[in-house]
Amino acid sequence: MRMRKKPNLIPRMERCAAVQIQTPEDYKGRWAEEFSQYREIRLELGCGKGRFTCGQALREPDVLLLALEKVPDAMVVAMERVVEQGIPNVRFLDRDAELLPEMFAPGEISRLYINFPDPWPKKKQFKRRLTAPEFLEKYRALLPEGGAVWFKTDNEPLFDWSLESFRGCGWTLADMPEGTPMTDYEARFTEMGLPIHRIVATRP
Repeated sequence: MRMRKKPNLIPRMERCAAVQIQTPEDYKGRWAEEFSQYREIRLELGCGKGRFTCGQALREPDVLLLALEKVPDAMVVAMERVVEQGIPNVRFLDRDAELLPEMFAPGEISRLYINFPDPWPKKKQFKRRLTAPEFLEKYRALLPEGGAVWFKTDNEPLFDWSLESFRGCGWTLADMPEGTPMTDYEARFTEMGLPIHRIVATRP
C-alpha cells in the first residue's frame, strides 16, 4: 500500500532535524568515534513509523540505534515519535539499503534489524528482497564476527525463502528471544491473530 503524502512534510522534518543525520557518508569509519558515549551501534533497515525504533531504543539507552528509511512520509512520523518521547539514542538516515557500503566501514554495526520488509513477491523481483544474497553480503561486511540480523515478517513465503537464503550464504540460524518491541504492523497482525515469523541469523 502506497503511503499518503504527509501535509507540511518539509517543516515537520525540519522541526526534527536534531535526530536526523543528513550526510551519513561523512561518518563512514568514524561512527564509534563520533558517538563514543554508546557501547555499540545498531542499524534498523526500514524503520517505518518508528514504533519498534522507540521501543528498542528505550530498552537499551546505552546503544545508538540508527534508523534507515527511504520513505520520508513514514520517517517523519518516526522522527516525531522520537522527539516527542525525548529519546536521545536514535538517529535517522534518509537512505536506501543499497547504499550501506557508502555509509559504513567493515564491522561498524553490531546488529541489524529487518522488520516486515516489502516481500517483493514476483520471482523476477527477488534481488530486491532485503534478505537476498546480495544484501546478505553487504550485511556481512558491516557486521563484526558474531554480529547478527534480527528478522521478522508476517509473510510466510518470504520467511521460508529468507531461511534458505541465509543458509545458502552460510549464516547460522537461531530463535529470536521473546518480547522484542513490536512494529505497528506487528501489533495489528497480532491483534488479528496472525502468526509472526522471527529468526536471528548470525554472520559466517
